[in-house]
Amino acid sequence: MNTHSAGGVIRNVRGEIALVRHDGWFWGFPKGHVDEGEEILDAAKREIQEEVGIMDLQLKKAFEPYTRVKAGDEEKEEKEIKTLHMFLFDTSENEFHLTDPRHDEARWVPVEEVASLLSHPKDKEFFEGIKDSLK
Repeated sequence: MNTHSAGGVIRNVRGEIALVRHDGWFWGFPKGHVDEGEEILDAAKREIQEEVGIMDLQLKKAFEPYTRVKAGDEEKEEKEIKTLHMFLFDTSENEFHLTDPRHDEARWVPVEEVASLLSHPKDKEFFEGIKDSLK
């Protein structure tokens, strides 16, 4: 199965990046599925607002999409292949507002530490490829 997800690399005024923990174990960027008929940028903003409660999102750039297997599907016979559409956003907000029990923690992480916290190898690879452009 092939799906599309959208989300963001969100940078606060201190230059830190927002990461969220999914299902108590998976650290990643705030993102989620694009609904049928939904614009990708709108989906990214919606997912960020749903997952970490950040409303102030100033779009800075769109990154090239990348593809990976859904976390947890690596050993399954039927894998979900996700194309991730990621955007760089700046925000003036520093507080997270977690309302979804599947997202139980969020952190502002210094750029140098983001890759070490990300759970999926493809997310790490993506971030290593863009981190120099964040400074």
